[in-house]
Amino acid sequence: MKRLVPVLKQDGVDLDLIMLIRTILAASKEIAFRVSQGALAGVLGSTLDENIQGEVQKKLDVLSNQLLKDMLLDDDTVRAIASEEEDYVVGGHENGKYIVAFDPLDGSSNIDINGQIGTIFTIYNARNDVPFDSDEQFLQSGSEQVCAGYVLYGASTMLVMSTGGPTRCYTLDLTHGGYLLTQDEMSIPADSKEFAVNMANYRFWNNDVQKFFDDVLYASDEYNKASMRWNAAMVGDVHRVISRGGIFVYPSDSRKGIENGKIRLLYEANPLAMLVEKAGGLAVSNNQARILDIKPNTLHQRVPVIMGSTNLTKKLNFS
Repeated sequence: MKRLVPVLKQDGVDLDLIMLIRTILAASKEIAFRVSQGALAGVLGSTLDENIQGEVQKKLDVLSNQLLKDMLLDDDTVRAIASEEEDYVVGGHENGKYIVAFDPLDGSSNIDINGQIGTIFTIYNARNDVPFDSDEQFLQSGSEQVCAGYVLYGASTMLVMSTGGPTRCYTLDLTHGGYLLTQDEMSIPADSKEFAVNMANYRFWNNDVQKFFDDVLYASDEYNKASMRWNAAMVGDVHRVISRGGIFVYPSDSRKGIENGKIRLLYEANPLAMLVEKAGGLAVSNNQARILDIKPNTLHQRVPVIMGSTNLTKKLNFS
């Protein structure tokens, strides 16, 4: 099996970008260790604080964010970082080549039950036309990403990543502490009958979304034997979609604050959309607009999301 760095060099990835990816993955290994220790490391449970999203922070959220923040800001190729757990952009090195955005621990509600959680990250080229520590650094469409990936913490620790080429899967080898290539090119089947959606929100959806799932669950022979799979962690649900097909759906709904859905464009929707597309799937928002073409207006902007198997994704059109 090939190690990560030779694969990236084979793909023609810039050396500075390779070193930055290694910085992110060094933090992920430390997070993976803390996750594996659970209660033994004293990282379970909540803090008394809320993040910018209005969500109660878990201890492991705070720890993961700080690990990534400290290691990235120590890397002189990083001009600025943005995190789900930070209110504003954090400036790094004024002449750094790259900016990095991340969700340090997606699926926080699963931490205390030993469920699926993961780190999502994305890298862009830094902009020279705005201040180095400005939110405007990150107001770039997802199509401009130079790297997108996630690390899934579970029975094994897996890295799924693209630097513009295929979506590849690596597995952390605990014997030598490195990520080894275990799937050279992930491919999403065009057809599937699996879907990941929080059906508890059905009553808040608009008629188009309700009708689609009424057909899937009850009315249409086309979706005979359709199966719902829901982890309450986007990173885990999308990993299953990339691995074997299906769709992940999080539409907008009528609740205050969820009018544009719950998924953050910058550090959730964009990196996962890139990975889905590079694996042959589709990733769209309202009116089937391509997620990677949406230019964000704000740092923590939310968007409705459908992503996964091509044929099934095309059949759900909401506005």
